[in-house]
This record gives sequence, structure tokens and C-alpha cells, in this order.
Amino acid sequence: MAPLAFITGASSGIGQALAARYAQAGWRLALVARRGAEMAEWARAQGLPPERWRVYAADVAEIDSIVAAGQACLAELGVPDVVIANAGISLGVDTSLREDLGVLARILAVNNVGLAATFQPFIAPMRQRGSGRLVGIASVAGIRGLPGHAAYCASKAGVIGYCESLRGELRGTGVRVVTIAPGYIDTPLTRQNRYGMPFLMRAEDFAASAMRVIEAGRSYRVIPWQMGVVAKILRALPDPVFDRLLVGRARKQRHTD
Repeated sequence: MAPLAFITGASSGIGQALAARYAQAGWRLALVARRGAEMAEWARAQGLPPERWRVYAADVAEIDSIVAAGQACLAELGVPDVVIANAGISLGVDTSLREDLGVLARILAVNNVGLAATFQPFIAPMRQRGSGRLVGIASVAGIRGLPGHAAYCASKAGVIGYCESLRGELRGTGVRVVTIAPGYIDTPLTRQNRYGMPFLMRAEDFAASAMRVIEAGRSYRVIPWQMGVVAKILRALPDPVFDRLLVGRARKQRHTD
């Protein structure tokens, strides 16, 4: 039987590109998105045989919703070989404003709690089987904080920290935890940005690179590699130098923009 990939946020952007890449490689797909009907329409448009895919409509921000999707996948399709927690949202915030605290809470609910809830149903079955890949999609934005990006940067730093902790917990079980930190990828999300995006990468090219990293079971990788170099430089910069570099940089749009 063909291997199985469980992918959240599969209805657009990086998630859809990853779904297409795994489909091309002959994998079975468990596709998770809030808009289940649109997801199913996409799968049919790709010409995928019905037995090769299943759609689970779920809201990653709701723990019971995404856990139920994972449990349904286990019951209907079995234990996946790869679980990719890709669903995420990004909005600028100004936490001096009371209304933006709700936006912060929503981002953390999706990007952090939702990621852990995506993995939860599969951890014990994968450990029992002695194999599997749990893949967290982080971001280079999780490496250092950017003005106006507090919620997104905090959430992606959280993804990196959570996946590192989980990796240690599963060491020796045969289950690999893979953290992938995309740089700027050309998706509907990034097209709204109001600032320069160096080393912008096509989603299709990102998916091809990410699949190789996942198959190899790498613990952490920045894609594209050029942004990995930038990330190392950013980590090494003293705070005063880093702060001066950001003076005048455009901020990410808030929910009211």
C-alpha cells in the first residue's frame, strides 16, 4: 500500500504545494482544511484517484476539531507515514491596542496549540509502530523578533521550541521530528507583504526541497538555503546593531488594514 501523508492547511500556499508534491510521488493523502468542499474540488481537479485521497474538514484553532480529524484518519486510513502541521496564520499586531490581543490569541491558537493538537493523535501510534515523521512548519520569523510581527514571530519561535522538545522526547523511538523554517515563499499570504522579500521562492520549489528534508529525517532546516545563511547572521548580531537595521522597516498589516 502507498505511504500516507496527513497535511493541514492543504487548501492553499505551502500546504497545497506539499500535497501536490506528495501526490506526484504516488502517496495517499489525508488533506485537512476548514473549507473541505474546496479541498475536495482541488483533489478532483488534480485527477487524483478517489482511493488515493480523503479530505477532513477541521479548524486547527479548535482542539477538538483537529484531534477528531486525526482520529478519523487513523480509523479510516491507518497511521500516516508523515504528518505535516502546516496550517498557520499571520497578521501584524500592535499590543498597545486592546483589540489586537484577541488577534494574538488567535494566532497562537492556530500556530502553536493547533500544531500540537495536529500531532497528538499520531504520537502514540507512531511510537508503537517505531517509525514516522512529525513535521512542524516554522519560519525564519521565529529566529528574531520583528517590529509589528510580535504575534507571528512569537508563534514561530514557539514552533521551533516545541518541536525541539518533542524531538528529545521521541529520541530512540524511530519517530523523527522535523522542523522546517521557510524563508519568503510566494503564496497568497506573502503577496500581502509591504516590504522586500529577499530570496523569494516558488511554493513548488519549496515543496520539492521540503520533501527531501522530510525523507532524510533532518531535525531542522531553513529553506531556501540562502535564508539559512541570513538566519545565522541575524542570530549573531548584537541587539543594538539588529535594532538599527530595522529602523523604518514597513510593518505587517494589522487585521484592520
